[in-house]
Amino acid sequence: MTSAEPVRPATPRVREVQASVLAAFQLVEDARYLGSDRRPRKDRARVLAGRAVADRKLARDLRAAS
Repeated sequence: MTSAEPVRPATPRVREVQASVLAAFQLVEDARYLGSDRRPRKDRARVLAGRAVADRKLARDLRAAS
């Protein structure tokens, strides 16, 4: 080995590779969960509020039907 060659580590760094793979997987899952389109905060809040109203209405209707 000459001084121009990089020094190789004595042991392979498996944990670092696994951590980066897990981090990349998490980023992909987060992107799928949050959606590919980035909406403004107000739009997301409006969508969540609409879902909450729909859930409450469904629960009310189910209670009335029983």
